Amino acid sequence: MLRKWICVFAGLLAMVSMQSLAKVDLSDPYSMVQQVADNTFKRVARDQEKVQKNKEHLRVIVKEELMPYIDYKYAAYRVLGSYIQKIRTMENKKDKAQAIKHVRTFIDVFQRYLVATYAGVFTQYTDQKVEFGAVKDFSKDDVAIVKTKIIEAGKPDIRIDFKVRKGKNNEWRAYDMMAEGISLLDAKQTELHGILRQQGIEHVIQLLDKKSRLPVQFRGDDGSN
Repeated sequence: MLRKWICVFAGLLAMVSMQSLAKVDLSDPYSMVQQVADNTFKRVARDQEKVQKNKEHLRVIVKEELMPYIDYKYAAYRVLGSYIQKIRTMENKKDKAQAIKHVRTFIDVFQRYLVATYAGVFTQYTDQKVEFGAVKDFSKDDVAIVKTKIIEAGKPDIRIDFKVRKGKNNEWRAYDMMAEGISLLDAKQTELHGILRQQGIEHVIQLLDKKSRLPVQFRGDDGSN
């Protein structure tokens, strides 16, 4: 069940994109999510011929249209959790510099992993519809939750909460999502915590890098995500 919602999360975050940054209102989290969600479906539909010929084209769509709207760096820091705090308390300058280098590599690999994950979920796209919840006042907040409902004929509705964060430049980007109470970041942090503690960040980097290089396909509940 957890993997199911992680995959749902990936697919829904993958809706958060389409037009160029200049055309999407990043000053409003609700408008941003709605604009890019609507246009992402149009882009995927328009490129279906290319996708059918080569599913790897989905990586292109995700890289060009999705990732500018995902705060993947902040998400990566959240996944690393206490490891970041550990680095901050390091006194040995050489060890600290090496650890920071590993974190930067992790962020790059994590981005590629997200691209592969989202691209894989896009292979399942048909004609799902999205309904958005009511807009709330966010003028005094740095984090907003955009509620949506995914509707597909013959299946139960799926209720989703997008977590959107305002950066220092006052632009909003998505960084997490709750599906039936399950957070993608929390789930990924739990999955990697033991590996990080026992085998180190270099092993985690190798693990995610390997997964990011797998052919684009939907992996569903088989545990390969």
